[in-house]
Amino acid sequence: MSNVTKLSPLLRALVFGIVGFLAGMALAAYLRNVMGLETWVAEPVVLVGYVFGLIGWLLGIGVWGAWTKEWLGMSHGVPEQHGWSQYFRFSTDHKVIGVQYLVTMVVLLLLGGLLAVMVRIELMQSSEIFLNTNNFNTTMGLHGIIMIAVAVAVIMGGFANFLVPLMIGADDVAFPRINALSFWIVPPVAVLLLATPLMGGFDSGWTAYPPLSVVNASGQLLFLLAFLTFGLSSILGGLNFIATIITLRAPGMTWGRLPIFVWSVFAAAIISLTATQFVALGLVMVIMDRVAGTSFFDPGNGGDPILYEHVFWFYSHPAVYIMILPAFGVALEVITHLSRKPLFAYKWVVGSFFSVTVVSFLVWAHHLFTSGMAEYLHLPFMVMTELISIPTGMVFLAGLGTIWQGRMWLTTPMLFALGFLFNFVVAGVTGIFLADVPTDIQLQDTYFVVAHFHYTIMGAEIFAVLGAIYFWFPKITGRMFNDTLGKVHFWWILIAYNVTFIPMFWAGIHGMNRRNPVYPEQLDDVNMFISIVAFVLAGSFALFALHLAYAWIRGPKAEANPWHARTLEWETSSPPPEANFLEEPEVVGDPYGYGEPGSRHLASPVGSSPQPQTGD
Repeated sequence: MSNVTKLSPLLRALVFGIVGFLAGMALAAYLRNVMGLETWVAEPVVLVGYVFGLIGWLLGIGVWGAWTKEWLGMSHGVPEQHGWSQYFRFSTDHKVIGVQYLVTMVVLLLLGGLLAVMVRIELMQSSEIFLNTNNFNTTMGLHGIIMIAVAVAVIMGGFANFLVPLMIGADDVAFPRINALSFWIVPPVAVLLLATPLMGGFDSGWTAYPPLSVVNASGQLLFLLAFLTFGLSSILGGLNFIATIITLRAPGMTWGRLPIFVWSVFAAAIISLTATQFVALGLVMVIMDRVAGTSFFDPGNGGDPILYEHVFWFYSHPAVYIMILPAFGVALEVITHLSRKPLFAYKWVVGSFFSVTVVSFLVWAHHLFTSGMAEYLHLPFMVMTELISIPTGMVFLAGLGTIWQGRMWLTTPMLFALGFLFNFVVAGVTGIFLADVPTDIQLQDTYFVVAHFHYTIMGAEIFAVLGAIYFWFPKITGRMFNDTLGKVHFWWILIAYNVTFIPMFWAGIHGMNRRNPVYPEQLDDVNMFISIVAFVLAGSFALFALHLAYAWIRGPKAEANPWHARTLEWETSSPPPEANFLEEPEVVGDPYGYGEPGSRHLASPVGSSPQPQTGD
């Protein structure tokens, strides 16, 4: 045992995980044998093995040293590490965890992009090229769920972890060890997803609708376990952010002085904590139908597959706002600082965030207009879906109002924030057609839906993510990037993105169905065009990755506040020290008081950067 515990944390976690997996499989096989059942049945044995393997992984990566040994009176936690090694350990520093999330999610973003390239290669002609239907749907499903995971976790797990304690003047989150746990749950999710092709893949797509998800290949079980595990991480993260923002604000940091990004994280965390539990129950029911012989979704035995769709979308539509609300917060944060103006309609934006949070739970069934749902529900869900455009439109107008007559600093992050606003308009306008019953019936399951969804998630949120990466890159890394290369990246991705996805609306209107590698021959030309431009779009991410990797290693050192912004994260060094601030900050005013004579956010400077007073 002592020799094993001396291994590096990652290697030790791998060893513990494998041992736990094998032990769980053996235990499951033994119990099945005792009960007179067939001993080696893949899915029940793999299910129990995974549970034990996940526990072993977590114990090996640091839970044993940080928690269990302390419970047993053997030690007092694990001392923090410094340097590059800290990013490969069970660290409780919120900044380290934020970087761990960010790097992991960027890698998964690039992997998901490669899967999209494979899909577009297959769709270059109407007949099969190299992926049969099952492999195509597995590839598409992996692309979908990886990108959904990135969209959910890259801001909430990455930027929120790094920035929220800094922005509210805290030294860490409320539950540091739970925070570390929520990250280290994620790597097994990636392993499960990448292993799905080894067990036959899954052709249900990322939604995993039964009865198909109950009867298809065993790769589906790995997908369900991955989704369920990621949901646990999301629940823990939401709980942590709510507790942190409520209890750890610095003196003077009243609710009316919170940065808008913190408000957006708070609203999204409420959804994350509450809604995720519903999809978790739905996934558990599908798993039980597969491995325990239940019939929650088998209509022949009293089940109802439509029940799953209700449960799934009761989470999954609010989950869109787990992605979009923090993206709004990022865009408004960047816009107000780089326009040198107070945030327009601050209180209305906050109210809009919470209006979206409430209404997002009341619109899920517009995804079921063509699924056999009772027709008398169509009108109320159509109306509620239309209503959610009011608070989201308010946030959009707040962005425009902040820009109006501002002194815009058109740096790379500002360009991406403006790109977010542009793409969100397209997403919102095209969403109207899918919210209205008559047009949704005609357009459902076509590439019109694919284009709209990508404008919402990639066109809006991923543009906000890229803006956030460029805006807070100096604070996180202590290095500056090349702004000219950043601007080249922006224009490359903006043009390529729109030229890729706008033709998909046309293709969907003309009968291009999603989730199918074979399509009418008359759509060959438009699909060839989309694929070629999609490859150009993929090249923009190669530039992004190479540019920022070089900047992180060799870029010029960043000053504490290169954007001359007012919020607290810019009041400390780049990157921040372990305890965030040299002394506890005291907040005395608005974080966005640009142009207001005598306006101060802090009583006095607490770090290496003097506080801008009136907005230069």
